[in-house]
Amino acid sequence: MKIAVPKEIKNNENRVGLIPSGVRQLVQDGHELFIQKTAGHGIGIDDEEYIAAGATMVDTMEDAFAAGEMIIKVKEPQPVEIALLRPHHILYTYLHLAADKELTEGLMKSGATCVAYETIQNPDGSLPLLVPMSEVAGRMATQVGATFLQNDKGGKGVLLGGVPGVRRARVTVIGCGIAGTNATKMAMGLGADVTCIDLSTKRLAEMDDLFDNRITTLYSNTQNIEEAVIASDLVIGAVLVPGAKAPKLVTRAMISKMEKGSVVVDIAVDQGGCIETCTPTTHQNPTFEVDGVIHYCVANMPGAVARTSTYALTNVTLKYARMIAAIGVEKAAARDAAFALGVNIMKGGLCYEQVALDLDLPYTPLDPQKYL
Repeated sequence: MKIAVPKEIKNNENRVGLIPSGVRQLVQDGHELFIQKTAGHGIGIDDEEYIAAGATMVDTMEDAFAAGEMIIKVKEPQPVEIALLRPHHILYTYLHLAADKELTEGLMKSGATCVAYETIQNPDGSLPLLVPMSEVAGRMATQVGATFLQNDKGGKGVLLGGVPGVRRARVTVIGCGIAGTNATKMAMGLGADVTCIDLSTKRLAEMDDLFDNRITTLYSNTQNIEEAVIASDLVIGAVLVPGAKAPKLVTRAMISKMEKGSVVVDIAVDQGGCIETCTPTTHQNPTFEVDGVIHYCVANMPGAVARTSTYALTNVTLKYARMIAAIGVEKAAARDAAFALGVNIMKGGLCYEQVALDLDLPYTPLDPQKYL
């Protein structure tokens, strides 16, 4: 198969879909690799390293899309990239369709087949291609939250860990999945007073055990969320419903009652966000204020630590890239139930039911068995 990796063009996105070791493996498997020039420069990978691994370098994004049958990316395609997709293409990347009807319709009209990293799901419910970026985003959420609590960043001037004789900052983490757990680890490591909120009492018990009863755990309901949010210096939204829009758990009324200079970070913003006042921002302009509360809502947070993120991501995406290249999306979906859940669009038909429901678009069920 001919596989192409274009350079990412989203604002301040320096990650890349394949690193040289992945290229080498796919070439060894018998495939042709095309990498857009300078695609790896943002993380310190020179074109010569790709060439040494067996890739052919192409000059432009247009050249990459023209050369490849499978397009491997990191972030969802931008409008100029969607215009380059053709029915023969397989797009393999993060998509987050449930929050973007225009993107979804554009991909459907292209006739391409689109596989979303974030909805490949194991039988136990885990999301193997989302885990590394959730780990990065969770840890970053605490880091950036602590930064924007500083006076020089517009915050209230609170140090997460406090000092002897002065109270620690109060941090509330809503959602105790991979991102929320990693946000909690960082907040605890910095000495904050942490409250974790989740719908699963089993998960709350696990969190209590993991942190040796040093955090406060609360069951997710409106009253508990409201009381915790209002009392917090930093609120981190880490709610994920696989393939669906995140529920709005933190309302504007709650935000308006927080102290001025407090900070909220919504990790789920690329899925619509779980904080009502959050809208996507970029690394170039990462924050805005609502009722005096600083909002950090960057939709590609891991892009700020692109080297760490790229290596973590490509560790898990290569497996399925090899599978697609070897037997095609159809047979891969028939043989691997986890992978089948990642197929969001098949030859222009929307085959992820929750996205169809969220966006009120026609649903075309995927029948993997017919490809056996």
